[in-house]
Amino acid sequence: MIQSMTQFFELTGFASLSWQMMAMWLVVLLLFYLAIYRRFEPLLLVPIAFGALVANLPTRGIITFDQQPGSSHASGVIHVEATVVSQAAAQEDDANIPQSVTIHRIEGGLFDILTQGVKMELFPPLIFLGVGALTDFGPLIANPRVLLLGAAAQLGVFFTFLGASVLGFNPMQAASIGIIGGADGPTAIFTSNKLAPELLGPIAVAAYSYMALVPLIQPPIMRWLTTHKERQIRMHSLRQVSRLEKISFSLMVTIVCVLIVPDASPLIVMLMLGNLLRECGVTERLLHAAQNEIINVVTIFLGVSVGITMRGEAFLKMETLKIILLGVIAFSISTAGGILMAKLMNKLSRSHPINPIIGAAGVSAVPMAARVAHVEGQKYDDGNYLLMHAMGPNVAGVIGSAVVAGYFIATLAQ
Repeated sequence: MIQSMTQFFELTGFASLSWQMMAMWLVVLLLFYLAIYRRFEPLLLVPIAFGALVANLPTRGIITFDQQPGSSHASGVIHVEATVVSQAAAQEDDANIPQSVTIHRIEGGLFDILTQGVKMELFPPLIFLGVGALTDFGPLIANPRVLLLGAAAQLGVFFTFLGASVLGFNPMQAASIGIIGGADGPTAIFTSNKLAPELLGPIAVAAYSYMALVPLIQPPIMRWLTTHKERQIRMHSLRQVSRLEKISFSLMVTIVCVLIVPDASPLIVMLMLGNLLRECGVTERLLHAAQNEIINVVTIFLGVSVGITMRGEAFLKMETLKIILLGVIAFSISTAGGILMAKLMNKLSRSHPINPIIGAAGVSAVPMAARVAHVEGQKYDDGNYLLMHAMGPNVAGVIGSAVVAGYFIATLAQ
């Protein structure tokens, strides 16, 4: 009887539980709390948290993990090769006739298939397609000098790259961690998958967590770096941007960025394709799909694919705490970089002053960072409307983070 009960227990999942799995349940609960009750990036944190829960349960037939000690990665689909000799080749020996054909059969669990969207670099560019379709580039075109604010907001990326190297991370890992400073989750995932897939889980969680915490992190930095008078600066109204200008901008940015940083092509191309669908005025059905069905479905799959990498034995390490700390430093420095650049531009040119608050929107958390800048400005002048002005550096930050990611991949990927 006892032996039968023991055998039954070994067949259940309880026999495979570990303290790391149960500890990760607490992390999952924290992510659910932030997403559901605090509404911090719920569209991504809920799927990520659920994926992390599945990763820390003794499931069978869902995902196959590497057998290497400490690995948190799914080994991916299994390719079984079968050689089929063609009938023509069997009948006659002709060099021009293919002698055999190799057939690939895909095996593995559900999540083995879904995670291919990250490994094969499908999900982040598709997210960029939706972002481009949802974003108006008009404010950036009307005031192109705010491109400098988006560029300055990448300061945190490079600073954290150096800091991570000092803390013992190799250059590829340091670059992946630094991208957190761009406040762009898809770009962080895209870069990590290329350079440091072993850190994909903590980097993605840190990136999306700090995107969600923009309303808490940025306002104190804005107040610390600006004066009361600077926060009350009213900017000139933006001119109306024509459809031709917007279409031309999408095409020109595609050409220029791909020529300068080819490794950023998947992100830039899909971002500009989405914006072209928005601005051309003749693809309403495609625009609706990019803004709704495509980005929503991909968001679900991207979230659970990231969460499934958060295995307890790999996630509960000191390096995870380092990544979280470096992430908030990167994000804070990027925010400060945009603000300080705006202040410098005001010093150099006083004819059309920039409210330095909008420099904080140079991080690419679209459109949350722009909304935060607008709300903060209205605290000091309730008639000051900064939202459209802040969208300029916000869009510039999206492009800037993708370009920086492409630079790191080009210089560090082996």
